[in-house]
Amino acid sequence: MQFSNWQEFLAMGGYAPFVWSAFALTLITLGIVLVIPVRRERQLRRQLQRLERLHEQENSQ
Repeated sequence: MQFSNWQEFLAMGGYAPFVWSAFALTLITLGIVLVIPVRRERQLRRQLQRLERLHEQENSQ
């Protein structure tokens, strides 16, 4: 499918609400799939560091 200008491209042949909402939903989903594991890893690393410090303190006493 070819578009002669940007307005036609954005209109997507009259299907713009469906196309762009699907595109947005896909981007949001991909963002969530990428962000949540990274945040969880950071949280687990901090938790592990706290536990290691506690373990070191117990061993030093």
